Amino acid sequence: MATDIPPIRIGQGFDVHAFGEGDHVMVGGVRIPHECGVLAHSDGDVVLHALCDAMLGALALGDIGLHFPPGDPRWKDTDSRTFVRHCNGLLAGRGWKVGNADVTVVCERPKIGPHARAMREAIAADLGIAVDAVSVKATTSEKLGFTGRGEGIAAQAVVLLVRA
Repeated sequence: MATDIPPIRIGQGFDVHAFGEGDHVMVGGVRIPHECGVLAHSDGDVVLHALCDAMLGALALGDIGLHFPPGDPRWKDTDSRTFVRHCNGLLAGRGWKVGNADVTVVCERPKIGPHARAMREAIAADLGIAVDAVSVKATTSEKLGFTGRGEGIAAQAVVLLVRA
């Protein structure tokens, strides 16, 4: 029964994109100058894609690919903040909101720290929550794996949903 559902839900998401041609990457809704871009159908923002998957997963609504198929020309080069706002609307329509979000970016470069505050502000604005309810942090993979070799970027997100 719907009344048996606890007043909180937790979701997690993960996304990865390989680096390709370009002069910037979008991370957490922020354009960061970089010696390359990412290979992606949309703007390839790993933070926002992982965040969407976490939000959708918390309510068992599938994943970002279900809602925004990568082969659909409507989403070509789309700003991923559009996806976050859509997912937030889905939550609200079901009586939920994000209580807090915690994101970890995994890459050797670009450096995320100088941009973390701007990312937190962009995410908080799109979710309609306080900046102090959004955490963005970064780590490297100690030069191991594809991120360690500088071949791409990854992000993991966890959200807590609460009844609106």
